[in-house]
Amino acid sequence: MKVKQLIMCLALALVSVSCTIKYSFTGASIPVDAKTFAVEDFKNMAPLINPDLANELSEALREKLLKQTSLKQARDYNSGDLRFSGTITNYMTAPTAIKSDDVASLNRLTIVITVTFENDKDPKSNYKSGFSRYADYNSENSLSDVESTLTAEIVEQLVDDIFSKAVVNW
Repeated sequence: MKVKQLIMCLALALVSVSCTIKYSFTGASIPVDAKTFAVEDFKNMAPLINPDLANELSEALREKLLKQTSLKQARDYNSGDLRFSGTITNYMTAPTAIKSDDVASLNRLTIVITVTFENDKDPKSNYKSGFSRYADYNSENSLSDVESTLTAEIVEQLVDDIFSKAVVNW
């Protein structure tokens, strides 16, 4: 019986040593040899431009990677083991709920982006993907009254989507 237990322990130890993915409490799984990340500043190509959005999105993604992984930020984009680049392709507001008198009771702010993720340590996880998120607001408010709050909410959701697709393998 002890021989079987010893063999099982050795097998388990061998499997755990040969593992090439490290896990964190956030659910992120990142190759063990990946040490750095880089986020290229997002480009804003939307027909309607929010001048702060590209910077907010880039910085929010950097912050999430710094806080929720053990990765360090690379000095330049090309030296990152994990690299993110993206484009804001649409930023729009439109009525979403119409009252009986053809007046909108709710408007929707939508942000659409395209992100390219490159993982030098695990190229199978590379992707180019579109993400879209929105937030509704009362039509009695102007967009300028609620824009900063809604944009922050949407950016947080988009960053969660980017992060999950890149490093959370559920």
